[in-house]
Amino acid sequence: MIKANVISGHSNWKRFLIKPNDYLKKRLNKLSKAPSFKRKNHEFSILLSSNKEMKKMNLQFRKKNKTTDVLSFPTKIKNKKKIYVGDIAISFEIIKERSKKTNFFMEFDKLWIHGYLHLIGYDHRKYKDFKKMFKKEKLILKYFH
Repeated sequence: MIKANVISGHSNWKRFLIKPNDYLKKRLNKLSKAPSFKRKNHEFSILLSSNKEMKKMNLQFRKKNKTTDVLSFPTKIKNKKKIYVGDIAISFEIIKERSKKTNFFMEFDKLWIHGYLHLIGYDHRKYKDFKKMFKKEKLILKYFH
């Protein structure tokens, strides 16, 4: 089973995600039934952040002085039952802006899925890796929408 711990770092999130832990739990229960995720015993954290905080973290950890939509901080800590795979931070303002064309939950799902895939080893530095990761993201989104 895959588990997420949600930390709300920005008050605007509450207008859209009243119970973020419950929302993610439902999504992750569905994902845990998918063939390639059935046996995953992962745990990770998601920080619901703001553009201002994302810019600070992006500068501190990636040396880029600009805001970004999602940051992933992979790590592997194993115990008997779970593997803690890392942390994700997501910008409220970027999701809000993008959701004008789709919807808030779709954009939120896209970003945490993207971040989670980074935590478990996917990247998009090369075009072939981008295609592989994008295909996996779309496959996961089909379970939800």
